[in-house]
Amino acid sequence: MDFGFPAELEEFREEVRQFVRTDVPANWEGGGFEEEDPREAQAIRRKLAQRGWLTMAWPKEYGGMGAPHYQQLVFNEEMAYHRVPAADNSVNMLGPILMLEGTDEQKREFLPRIARAEMRWGQGYSEPEAGSDLASLQTRAMADGDDFVINGTKIWTSGAHHADWLFMLARTDPDAPKHRGISFFLADMKTPGLTIRPIVNMAGIHGFNQLFFDNVRVPKRNLVGEYNRGWYVGARLLDFERSGVGRSAGARRTLEELVQFARETAWNGQKLAAKPEVRNRLADMAVEVEVSRMISYRVGYLQSRGEVFNKEASVGKLFGSEMVQRLYGVGMSMMGLYGGLSRGSQWAPLKGRIQRGFLTSFSSTIAAGTSEIQRNVIAERGLGLPRG
Repeated sequence: MDFGFPAELEEFREEVRQFVRTDVPANWEGGGFEEEDPREAQAIRRKLAQRGWLTMAWPKEYGGMGAPHYQQLVFNEEMAYHRVPAADNSVNMLGPILMLEGTDEQKREFLPRIARAEMRWGQGYSEPEAGSDLASLQTRAMADGDDFVINGTKIWTSGAHHADWLFMLARTDPDAPKHRGISFFLADMKTPGLTIRPIVNMAGIHGFNQLFFDNVRVPKRNLVGEYNRGWYVGARLLDFERSGVGRSAGARRTLEELVQFARETAWNGQKLAAKPEVRNRLADMAVEVEVSRMISYRVGYLQSRGEVFNKEASVGKLFGSEMVQRLYGVGMSMMGLYGGLSRGSQWAPLKGRIQRGFLTSFSSTIAAGTSEIQRNVIAERGLGLPRG
């Protein structure tokens, strides 16, 4: 089996790498909210949009290039490896779901602006009492004239403090079975009654937020998909969130940095790279990173054929998120007590990136669906097993 790409895609890969060398600021580090100036990150996205790369696999009528999915995969892989902020909620999740479920008016209004990197979006799914059991959400949206009036709260909303708009789920029929009485909405973050409260995680990063809705009015034209059938729109969107090659590409970059660290660093007069236990653990991680990469390529293959990739997305998310935890665990073990030093300390190896990655990796098996949820999806939709 040939795991390589055609010559034209490898040429494109080199073109993307050249962009990174020439158009991304030399001091750019990426890979964490505390390092990224949102204005600078958005400026990079606009440069990518001007080249047509940001949404290259989208149809031309929506601002894309109609490029093959594999070309988009190569682009996403290089961006993640170099920690360049190309992918976001609007490109990876909302855009694809609007193409599938949105009205013609919604597609005309939002898709070209997303393709031009003119909009940033937040995701309003989780609530304080509705995480893995998302269908138990209680944020209410009641019809009132030409609007829906929304009341409730959302939590763990990544990047909401920088977002222009929010895509969200809310309960529109409290008497319906819990999966049936939910609708999918698009809300302007500047709407009166919407309040943002920051949440800082244990790595000191302000990426999450809690949102409060107090009689927030959303026009009925911003309902996506069928009324009371938004659960199925939102669940389909999760397949796009859980798939992608970014996780394996980022892990490959981190692994390479750990290998270089092992070659250059000596504890008690012995190079880390000379220790069998270090070499073996890094070799194990190299295999895991490559497995994650192949799973992502499988998802890309199915996308290129227009096939459903529901269970494959869950396989990729499950394996990839647990692989990332193991990778940072290996890194922390290699660095000993120095691994606990954070960014800003002159003694912190790799500028504290491993310490921060270790802390944030704990959420990777919870966010976008816990590992338990992914195993259920794989069992039921992949293996055809009955519900327990």
